[in-house]
Amino acid sequence: MRNNKQPLPPDSGDAAPERKQGIRSWLKIQVESEGYQPPRGGVILLQVLVGLLFFLFVVRFWYLQVHRGEEFARQAQENRLRQERIFAPRGRILDDRDKVLADNRTAYGLSLVREDCRDIPAALAQISAWSGIPLAQIREKYQQDRFKVKSFEPLLMITDIDFDLVARIESEIYAWPGLEIVVRTKRSYPEKDLFAHVLGYVAEVNEQEMARDEALAMGDLVGKQGLELELEKTLRGRKGLYDVEVDAHARVLGKMLREEPHSGREVNLSLDRDLQQAAWDALGGEAACVVVMEPDTGKLRALVTSPAYDNNLFAAGISRRDWDALRTSNRFPMQNRVIQSAYPPGSVWKLVMAALFLERGISSRETVFCPGQIKLGNQIFRCWKRGGHGAMNLENALVNSCDVYFYLMAERLGIDKLEEFARASGFGKPTGIDLPHERSGLVPSRRWKKQRFGRDWVRGETYNVSIGQGYTQVTPVQIAVYVSALLNGGDLLKPQLLNDAPREVRGRVPARPETLQFVVNAMRKTAGIGTARVVGRKDADMGGKTGTAQVVKLKLAAGDRRLRSSEMEYNQRDHAWIATWGSKNGKAYVVVVMVEHGGGGSSVAGPIAKKIFEHLFGPDAGPPVAQPAATPAARANRIPTG
Repeated sequence: MRNNKQPLPPDSGDAAPERKQGIRSWLKIQVESEGYQPPRGGVILLQVLVGLLFFLFVVRFWYLQVHRGEEFARQAQENRLRQERIFAPRGRILDDRDKVLADNRTAYGLSLVREDCRDIPAALAQISAWSGIPLAQIREKYQQDRFKVKSFEPLLMITDIDFDLVARIESEIYAWPGLEIVVRTKRSYPEKDLFAHVLGYVAEVNEQEMARDEALAMGDLVGKQGLELELEKTLRGRKGLYDVEVDAHARVLGKMLREEPHSGREVNLSLDRDLQQAAWDALGGEAACVVVMEPDTGKLRALVTSPAYDNNLFAAGISRRDWDALRTSNRFPMQNRVIQSAYPPGSVWKLVMAALFLERGISSRETVFCPGQIKLGNQIFRCWKRGGHGAMNLENALVNSCDVYFYLMAERLGIDKLEEFARASGFGKPTGIDLPHERSGLVPSRRWKKQRFGRDWVRGETYNVSIGQGYTQVTPVQIAVYVSALLNGGDLLKPQLLNDAPREVRGRVPARPETLQFVVNAMRKTAGIGTARVVGRKDADMGGKTGTAQVVKLKLAAGDRRLRSSEMEYNQRDHAWIATWGSKNGKAYVVVVMVEHGGGGSSVAGPIAKKIFEHLFGPDAGPPVAQPAATPAARANRIPTG
């Protein structure tokens, strides 16, 4: 066994005392080192430090594995599995005969996944090089949209790529991790501008829309105008989901369907595509509109506004140049004139006044002498016929559109009764049609003028209201609803665009059946021998009322002659109206035509309505003839006869 003790120092003789002293010192050191004990406080400190370190490890382990374990597991899973949305195609929109008005087509887009992109500025430059879109525009879109999606979700940079460009990108995209081509459906409108104002258009969702609807995400297409907007929830459908497995380099290893997409519901409209085309052609490019409505059901058969726009421009992503051209056009192609433009109705308004007069006790046999004008103070209120009409009762005043008769009868009743009856007849409020941004029009009153101008109502303004001039404003669809009510017994119907929509009554004209019958008979006579005879037919029961609405104060030429439309600037010409109805073989229709700055109602709007009835009833069989008395068939159609 090895001896760990140190050897004794050697004996040196002369140094015996020193040697003995050294031996004693050495023995003392050995004894002290063998019995040495370290300080107890240091051991305890070391143990505490070791225990604390172990405790920290345990707490950290618990925090990572238990407290936040589920979250970290989810994040780890997301690094391996990603969710990819499957866009659901929008429901198609068809006419009443199943002709496609709004369809879907396959489109290719280019997206960027920030997490997988090593050099985002270079990737943006490459997108610009591929697409030809200016780099500044690409960068602007990236900066605006990058925080709207998660870093591992695709950010759609281009929404519609030509197929030839897709082939080129496919051959080069392998060198650009984070860029990928996505396949989607895009909206397509085969009829283009023919139904633009009815259908509207879709475009990419914005932040406000996403905030209102949690189901929406970046890149989704939503309705912005027309039925696409009103029926958004019906047409949109529900998106599906893929679980996509990727490796560390974001390469796709596999896909698994988690949720199947469901396309939007298909919708049939009450509109007739061929009738819509016939009305469009009849307008001949004028700034105008047409409403064709079934008086007994409220179904709209045609709803045309001219000029219009190609809604495919918006579905594909409209360029700034195209948008500026539409926005700045002085013909306002974006305006739906049927519901968004309010006009003075001119003499068409006399249909409302005639019902009012009868309901307020004015006899239809009472006559008024028309000398061609009447004087009120320093003002002269003229009749459209310079020499006057002579003695006029209510029927003759309607058939010949005598202004003086309506001036004097309206003065007798006063503006308060005019306003009350007009509002009760559906004017001054929306009709409820399923299209956005419908205007209410305007029925003026004493209170309205005081609030608007701070002045009292004067008698001459009552004259103007009685013939549809002055402050009075209506929309063409309001006129169609009112004329339909005259024919169906007084029901103010909601104009319906959907083929399966039920009949919906939103009010009633406050008039007796005999009053409605009187006005309808007067319209029938007007189409036979009066100002609306342009629409008269031998083979159908027809009625109508024309209107010429002044835009500016009446201007006279030399010799106190009224200026012709051709002698006036375009924007100062009168609006041309005609409100008509026709019945043949058990089918009845109301047709309302309004031509902006067209001139005379009978000479401009009348021939347009005539062409529309020729499409509905076939070629005109000859000049109009007197209509027979009421028949069971006529009563079945709910059109009163004399």
